Amino acid sequence: MLTPKMQITMETTRKLLRMQAMRKVSNVIQKLHPADLAQIFPYFSEAEQRIIFNLIKDPAKGAEVLSEIEWVVGAQLLQTMDTKWAIQILQEMPSDDAAEIISNLPEELAEELLQGMKKKDLEEVEGLLSYPEETAGRIMNPVYFSLHENTTVREAIKAVQKEADTEMVLYIYVVDDRKHLVGVVSLRQLLLVASLKRLREIMSTEVFSVQTSEDQEEVARVVEKYNILAVPVVDEENKLVGVITVDDVIDILRDEATEDFLKMAGTREEEFVYVDDVLKVSRLRFPWLITNLLGGLITGYLLWLFKITLEDVLALITFIPVITAMGGNAGLQSSTIMIRGFATGRIEYARLTNILFKELRVGIIMGLICGSVVGGVATLWHGNPIIGVVVCMAMIIAMTVACTMGALVPSFFRKLHIDPAIASGPFVTTANDITGIVIYMGTATIFLKYLIN
Repeated sequence: MLTPKMQITMETTRKLLRMQAMRKVSNVIQKLHPADLAQIFPYFSEAEQRIIFNLIKDPAKGAEVLSEIEWVVGAQLLQTMDTKWAIQILQEMPSDDAAEIISNLPEELAEELLQGMKKKDLEEVEGLLSYPEETAGRIMNPVYFSLHENTTVREAIKAVQKEADTEMVLYIYVVDDRKHLVGVVSLRQLLLVASLKRLREIMSTEVFSVQTSEDQEEVARVVEKYNILAVPVVDEENKLVGVITVDDVIDILRDEATEDFLKMAGTREEEFVYVDDVLKVSRLRFPWLITNLLGGLITGYLLWLFKITLEDVLALITFIPVITAMGGNAGLQSSTIMIRGFATGRIEYARLTNILFKELRVGIIMGLICGSVVGGVATLWHGNPIIGVVVCMAMIIAMTVACTMGALVPSFFRKLHIDPAIASGPFVTTANDITGIVIYMGTATIFLKYLIN
């Protein structure tokens, strides 16, 4: 959400663009901080975005803006630029950000831009691109600060002072002769010990690191759990190869949360990219709506199978929406808790049996309460206590099944290494609609001879 100040800036820029007052637009852009410019960027159309970005004359500022906006949007902008200018901007970006942008480009253009980069930048970016997406290796910064374990404190301080202008030094990572990560020293600790001591004498050997193959969500959990500002990345031999800082972790947490919420709604993050392209947005949403459509057809078919029961006791129709809605919502609550628990590390497979048993009991308790209320209403409404019993029993069973299924399905998907977020939203609600109808109509059919007497 834009602040009032940024809202005014965005509206002013848009008016100037409509007036073709490019010099004034350029003045506004030059005064804006890159992060602020990136914040208002999504509020403009694709054509306006290209105009605004082309008015940025400083490649360093252009690089900062690209680092802050969606990677797909950044890739689209690069495709409209002069190749030499695009290369200049990419070389100003941190290697991990440049790698993400390039991975979203067409293969031919990506290769052309890579070949135009300086050898050092090229090696760093290609090294990052060799790792799978959303792993520590892909998002790490290969430029890090480390010192040998035999370095004295005095030498370490001089090294920090020398490198402070070119690198963000948060910790001093200590390595041995083979580049193995053996310890870490904080800057505060460095200033409080005798200058002739060596790093191996003062370093902490308990280093919280991640491997290059580690999922980025696990990286975020490590930083969050141990309250550190950066986490070193090591290869399979424990050699230090990069570092991930807390600003990258914040981006990970935001992106992962957004991705999960969108999957639960049956869509994807590209919605924010193709905001003006209604056809692409429709295609993104369509698959899950088809799932709902098929689920609705199955539900309708099930009701047709139970037509005799409905014909004999028409009053049963009254409570179909209640049974399906309550089951769907109960299942959605359970699946949301499970998905978020897996994402934050609060739920592990070791506790899965206890969690399923808990959801079973929760479903029974909620079903008893809701079922008693609806059963009482059914009895008073239709003057038949058997209808009340049927509705109450069906509600208890349906909500118990829904809560259990809501916990079980995300766990099943996670076991198959599929993002459990897709198990929520349309999937769970549709499945619970079907099971709710079967339970309700099945219970009514069992009690049919009592209902029609």
